[in-house]
Amino acid sequence: MAERDRGPEFAAAVEPHRRALLVHCYRMLGSADEAEDLVQETMLRAWRAHDRYDPGLASFRTWLYRIATNACLNALEGRARRPLPSGVGRPFGDPDADFVPGLEVPWLQPIPDRLLGRAPEDPATLAAERSTVRLAVVAALQLLSAKQRAVLILRDVLGFSAAEVAAILDTSTAAVNSALQRARGAFAGPSLDAEALTESESEERVIVDRYVAAFERGDAEGLAQLLASEVVLEMPPMWNWYIGTVAYRRFMTRFFHARGCDWRTIPVSANRQPAMAAYRRHGDEYRLHTLQLFTVQHGAIARTTVYQDPDVFAIFELPRNLGDRDELRVRRR
Repeated sequence: MAERDRGPEFAAAVEPHRRALLVHCYRMLGSADEAEDLVQETMLRAWRAHDRYDPGLASFRTWLYRIATNACLNALEGRARRPLPSGVGRPFGDPDADFVPGLEVPWLQPIPDRLLGRAPEDPATLAAERSTVRLAVVAALQLLSAKQRAVLILRDVLGFSAAEVAAILDTSTAAVNSALQRARGAFAGPSLDAEALTESESEERVIVDRYVAAFERGDAEGLAQLLASEVVLEMPPMWNWYIGTVAYRRFMTRFFHARGCDWRTIPVSANRQPAMAAYRRHGDEYRLHTLQLFTVQHGAIARTTVYQDPDVFAIFELPRNLGDRDELRVRRR
């Protein structure tokens, strides 16, 4: 078939898989920007090879994931992993300690829900996606070797059979089962089981809205009342990270003393988790300061991951400045 004739057929075949492939590449790479690039590369490779696709050898879905997974593995060769500070170092004991920059590290990026697409309407499907795209899960995946990461995602997240994964990775079923056993043993993240989620999205947002209200008024004590006892606070690209309510409260007290208590925020969603963009008062306007992503468990904030990275701001398409009227307009969207 001539390329111009198979164009509509190809587009109709691949489009239903595009969003899922993006999520797959993000889990593999830990970077929203790179995931988008790899999906485009996958589509280009699939386009060029479409006339050679044999449905007798593999389903179209399996064929696409073979292309995408191998593109990710090629991209990961020789690259440093994308961790979070809590995954690679010990917690800092002194919340008043100076910041220690880790600008040399390619830190894990969050992904805006805008790129994940509309949330699945089926509650079970949504819960499964939420449980496997959480920032803590993606962070734990980055600590596995690239091949173990691929096998764990393909088998335990996407539900491919061992034989299908062997075909995707061009290896044997025995090798896949061995790699899966090692990956499961090394995986140190939250459970991939959707039943491990303790709150719905609406319940999470209620807790985070209370946190946001306390943050906007610079109330460190109010924040502390919403925290789990073993809460984690981390701030890539800084190596500093803290664990526990006492350290979190002390750090936020120091933070508000240094940065002021007049803030505005925009509610955001990332990794199917609640988040906010925080804006600090500067003269007659509020300037973008951080993006903060929250993990809620058992009615409390269990983890706050704070980004002050221009690349992350760009991914989320955040306005750089807010006036009072702008802030109200954004909140009413």
